[in-house]
Amino acid sequence: MTEALELPATAPAVVAHGKDDLRIEDVPLKQPAPGEAVVEIAYGGICGSDLHYWLHGAAGESILRDPLVLGHEVVGIVARAAADGTGPAAGTPVAVHPATPGPGAARYPADRPNLSPGCTYLGSAARHPHTDGAFLRYANLPARMLRPLPPELPLRRAAVVEPASVAWHAVSRAGDVKGKRALVVGAGPIGTLAVAVLKRAGAAHITAVDMFDKPLAIASTVGADTVLKGDDEAAIASVEADVVIESSGNRFGLASAINGAARGGRVVMVGLLPSGPQPVPVSLAITRELELVGSFRFNDEIDQVIAALADGSLVTDPVITHEFPLSQGLQAFEMARDSASSGKVLLNFGA
Repeated sequence: MTEALELPATAPAVVAHGKDDLRIEDVPLKQPAPGEAVVEIAYGGICGSDLHYWLHGAAGESILRDPLVLGHEVVGIVARAAADGTGPAAGTPVAVHPATPGPGAARYPADRPNLSPGCTYLGSAARHPHTDGAFLRYANLPARMLRPLPPELPLRRAAVVEPASVAWHAVSRAGDVKGKRALVVGAGPIGTLAVAVLKRAGAAHITAVDMFDKPLAIASTVGADTVLKGDDEAAIASVEADVVIESSGNRFGLASAINGAARGGRVVMVGLLPSGPQPVPVSLAITRELELVGSFRFNDEIDQVIAALADGSLVTDPVITHEFPLSQGLQAFEMARDSASSGKVLLNFGA
């Protein structure tokens, strides 16, 4: 590929038009801004937020008002470098950090840009106009978002860089986990990636909890020492974990996380619960002096994740369970919604 690549007028994309209205359709391609590179997308991972826009027309408080190109878990090859000379050269394989931090009315720590109130994210309806994502063949992306990938890291393996960074950030919020007993509640893609990160970080014993056998099997493959069904309350309570990663995103999972934590333990809440009050056993958190800690997206952990995937110290391949060509994108979303049968589902944009 060269700087003079002639782009087509349109390219196929995954577009959410509203609740239950997901389409694979051609969208017009705009000329990139001077600070944008054109990335030929190779793989895209389907995230829970993508599913919410399709199934509910909203992801939490982010409500679809216009058609939205989905997708923020993407990797590809730079097809045209940014005209202003920033960012990687054409032909460079890249992962994407999909956040654009920005200030707003609320205060936040300057060293934690993931908490900036004006932050936008690829494929998000949080603001209007919406921020289109990168589930399309050719995506114009700010050069500052692009992270060059080592030549030894296959693009397919690198497709989990973004969710693995979310998991890495969550584990970092737990503090030093080396030699500690860990519990992960919810063995979806983020949960299983958290297991892999905990394993790499030296956790002494990792227990994974889920309602389904398939996710638990994946968790075992990437580092869980013990797996438990989510309705086995007695077994969960007996774990007495020093650190807990709650990644189920529902109040029952959070209750299990609190019940499974040892006295004086820390519970990291990365699964996004529905807005509004949630009935959970807070009294136990008080009497056990638990630390309940939030975890939201990530910052520069993406660079550590890329290095760990490249050197083989972070094992994530089993998390990817299905791959579909873009032409079968609707079937891919159907598979991704079936958490009993799938882990991370990828779209292959080059197939």
